[in-house]
Amino acid sequence: MYKTTIKYYVKNKFQAADIHLNGNQPWDFQVHDERFFPKVFYQRSLGLGESYMNGWIDSKRLDESIYRIMKSSLNSPPPVAMRAFMHLISPLYLNRQTKQRSLIVGERHYDISNELFQCMLDKRMTYSCGYWRHASNLNEAQEAKLDLICQKLELKPGMKVLDIGCGWGSFAKYAAEKYGVHVVGITISHEQLELAKELCKGLPIELRFQDYRDVRETFDRVTSIGQMEHVGYKNYRTYMKVVARSLKEDGLFLLHTIGNNYSSFEGDPWIDKYIFPNGLLPSCAFLARSCEGLFVMEDWHNFGADYDKTLLAWFHNFDSCWDKLKAQYDERFYRMWKYYLLACAGGFRARQLQLWQIVYSKRGVPGGYRSIR
Repeated sequence: MYKTTIKYYVKNKFQAADIHLNGNQPWDFQVHDERFFPKVFYQRSLGLGESYMNGWIDSKRLDESIYRIMKSSLNSPPPVAMRAFMHLISPLYLNRQTKQRSLIVGERHYDISNELFQCMLDKRMTYSCGYWRHASNLNEAQEAKLDLICQKLELKPGMKVLDIGCGWGSFAKYAAEKYGVHVVGITISHEQLELAKELCKGLPIELRFQDYRDVRETFDRVTSIGQMEHVGYKNYRTYMKVVARSLKEDGLFLLHTIGNNYSSFEGDPWIDKYIFPNGLLPSCAFLARSCEGLFVMEDWHNFGADYDKTLLAWFHNFDSCWDKLKAQYDERFYRMWKYYLLACAGGFRARQLQLWQIVYSKRGVPGGYRSIR
């Protein structure tokens, strides 16, 4: 009776999102193992993701399945039990992104294999949202994004630029080649750093393994592309203070980050466990409070819908390369990575996740800042 009640409850919840378990629509979940029902009942998003990884469920259009979940009330938080409550408030008191703990995401995500990311990403290896306004493919979208950042920063030859979270050096290389600037890029991934140095060889680029809190120089411009998601609530103000002390008085700072529609002290439990440990998406309110008294917000640009296309392109590349990659990874990893890319695509399609580019100045741009789109 108890198991029947749980199964009935779960089926009704999914039907509210137009997902019929074992139905005929391409976004319907096909249930292969009855353990799926109590797992998703008790663990919600974590249970759903692990059920997919375990092969207990399948969907022909996983991105559309998650899109429907995110658009419905099915994704709303459950009543808070004491254990969940303690897990929820712990980030208020514990800093999950200290200098030591910040290294975890580098080791568990960015260091897993340069070959994986070379297969998945564009030719420049840009691991952030592309700009698809006039682009017809991933390479064009990523180059358009990099140029958009350079234009928004008003780069001029000879400027010194800090790139916090430089990845494999795609922005540093593009800005140095196309705009004649000197770039200092920092990362906490050994694998990224090794390959980035090779890709940027011969250019006025200095790449370092360094925590952002240890930067002490000053720069004409600062950019942060896909780094704020790893900073954490307890460190937002520190992050902005580091940028402020690193930026010349007439400088500009561009922040490129995924954003959350609401202020939360904790990320999605499946993403936290399997993809980006200790990550947290900032909200508008968190970002506004973190920069108060330090910066003038000159421009705020949201092109989060473009992340849907970017993630689908990444999945297509990953899926096409799987025969080459599967000697290094098992089937569970394939299902995990597929779920990561397609579930995130669904989240952006549902507009539950955003992508913001924000331009800040320290004293306000004389005569006003010219927005670039």
